[in-house]
Amino acid sequence: MSEATPRAKRDTLNLRIKPEVRALIDRAARVRGKNRTDFILEAACQAAEEALLDRAVFLVGEETWSAFLERLDRTPRPDERLQRTLNTPAPWDER
Repeated sequence: MSEATPRAKRDTLNLRIKPEVRALIDRAARVRGKNRTDFILEAACQAAEEALLDRAVFLVGEETWSAFLERLDRTPRPDERLQRTLNTPAPWDER
């Protein structure tokens, strides 16, 4: 018997889905070069991370918060890089 690294235990997740949804997922998974399970897990993990990051709370002291607000309220000092950015057309505006 080889001494390969043991696999991490995996739980099962059963889903009931409509055939057309399963077909859609299968098509998308094939396009990404993944199997259905990996595609669904990746998508679910991505959605979970986004949901949790949207609820991230940063606790800072009053002095730090005031400094942060002051920086947000400051008018940006125009410099060459800012002017170039402001004058560059967005890719979706270019024709």
